[in-house]
This record gives sequence, structure tokens and C-alpha cells, in this order.
Amino acid sequence: MPKNIFSRVQSRSLTRHHKIAMAGVATLGAVAIGVSAVPSGASTKTTTEAAQPAAVAYSNQQIKDVKASVTDQMAGASLKAEQIAAKKKAEAAAAAKKKAAAEAAKKKAEAARQAKEAASRAAKRAEAKKVVSYPNNLDGWIRESLAILKKHDIPASYDGIHRNIMRESSGNPKAINNWDINAINGIPSKGLLQVIPPTFKHWHVPGTSWDIYDPVANITAACNYAADKYGSMDNVDSAY
Repeated sequence: MPKNIFSRVQSRSLTRHHKIAMAGVATLGAVAIGVSAVPSGASTKTTTEAAQPAAVAYSNQQIKDVKASVTDQMAGASLKAEQIAAKKKAEAAAAAKKKAAAEAAKKKAEAARQAKEAASRAAKRAEAKKVVSYPNNLDGWIRESLAILKKHDIPASYDGIHRNIMRESSGNPKAINNWDINAINGIPSKGLLQVIPPTFKHWHVPGTSWDIYDPVANITAACNYAADKYGSMDNVDSAY
């Protein structure tokens, strides 16, 4: 094959490729020229206008997110406030209940105290109204004296008192000894149990007469003296 034929074919082929390439370059050049031909202000405006929808969408989303966050925070704050209010209300109710219970207990205690005092006063009035009557004789005098001695925790017995009375005065409340040493000394023994005035005065028991001849007062003072000196009138068997 002749060399020049191949060269012509290759030449035609390269020419088509070159044409295509040149066309592409021309197209790119035109685009570049067109772009460079657009004023800078117009280019900026186009870019800004293209970016605006995306920016607006992003801004709206941010606002929505902020609103949602604020709403959540407000809801949380409201719930917390409600919980605090409920707690305070419960505490106030508990405190009021405790106070009411304390006041009720105090009133109950006060009512019980007043009832107790009233009962005590009633018992005292009843006791005061209750009059024990003793016969005006030796038996009555001894029993009345024993009741007084019991109140003062002074020991004595009916038999011990009766026995000593019969020995000392034979049961005569006005008896007086004008012959013994006490009479010689100017302080004669007097009454049922023959007590000298100084002894009667010193051992006198409150609630009885100051008259040494009073049978109950005489017995009670003599028993008080005998309890201190002998342990009880029951232990006295002779002059004392």
C-alpha cells in the first residue's frame, strides 16, 4: 500500500479529532467569555438569590427548634412549680394535722385534769359533809382519838389506851393528881391519862382542843408523847 494513502487517512482522522477538540475548546471558551462578560454585581445577586431559600429554610428550622426548646422548658418549669406547690400543700396539710392533733391532745389532757380536780373537790366536799358522830363517853373518846392519831401516823390501840386510862383516872376526864411530885412542883397531872401541862402543850396534836381536860385532846397528846418515848401507848404499863 502506498505510504501517502495512510498518511492521508491519518491526516483526515486527526483532522476530525482536532475539529471536535477545537469545537469543545470553542464552546468552553464561549462559556468562559459569557461568564466573564456578566457584571460582578449580577453574578453576586444570582448567587445570593440562589442561597436565600436554603438560608430561610435553615433559619425557620432554628426558630422551630428554639420554640420547641422554650416550650419544653416552660412545660418543665410549670411541672416543677406544680410539684413544688403540691409538696408545700402536703407539708402544710401535715403540719395542720399535727397541730390539730396536738391541740386535741392538749384539750383532752386539760379536760382530764379538770375532771380529776372536780372529782377531788367533790370527794373533799363529800368528806367534809360526812360527819362521824362519836358518843360522848369513854368509848367514843377513845375511838375519836384513834381516828386523829391514824391521820398523823401515831401508833396506838384501843386496848392500850383503855387500859392506861383506867389505871390513871378510872375514866374521869376531870381527874387531877394533887399529891405526887408533879403536884408538889406545881404542875399536877390532869385528865384521863394524867398529863402535866408542859407535856400536853409540847405534844399537843393539831385538830384537837387546847383544853387539857378535853378527853380527846388529852388522850391524843398523851399517846403522841408515849409513842415518842415508848414506841406506843401500848407499851406503857405504869406511870410514864
